[in-house]
Amino acid sequence: MGSKYPCGRTGLTASVCVYCGSRDGRDPVHAAAAESTGRMLALNGWGLVYGAGDVGLMGRVARAHQEAGGRALGVIPEHLMRREIGRRDLDRFVVTETMHERKKVMFMNADAVVCLPGGAGSLDEFFEVLTWRQIGLHEKPILLLDLDGYWQPLRALLDHVVAQGFAEPSLLGFARLVPDVPALERELRAALD
Repeated sequence: MGSKYPCGRTGLTASVCVYCGSRDGRDPVHAAAAESTGRMLALNGWGLVYGAGDVGLMGRVARAHQEAGGRALGVIPEHLMRREIGRRDLDRFVVTETMHERKKVMFMNADAVVCLPGGAGSLDEFFEVLTWRQIGLHEKPILLLDLDGYWQPLRALLDHVVAQGFAEPSLLGFARLVPDVPALERELRAALD
């Protein structure tokens, strides 16, 4: 998983894969943080790799990133084009056949992974990259934007998995929780610059 997929980024210092909801959620703080994240990535010169949708937090991240001059790679499976309103005005736009292929293309074109609040799809994406890290397929940073404690139940679940002997304690160090966008920016700078 170390090599770049043929549609890989060009001319960027680094790219960040952002997993997040295709809905805004109930708390407006998540929408504001998604927009701040998109702007922050662009202002640091980092490319955005994301699910190519124009809805929910996903769309907010992409629009803010693009408005701030960022370059983005959007990856979407054919069957979600209508549902997620796939953006075609991106620097790079890839349509895949399957969700699995989407996740692979996104991951392989990124140097770090950020998870904003989201639902089952975001959890699926998170657990896949966490598992790949656990079994030694990559060493990319995985950061969870833990706004108002959103990811605390997930952290408690991972603690429980380790406490029950189903994973080594090292699992808990593979994904870091950060409380806000400035902390996320600091972590990404430390990892990518």
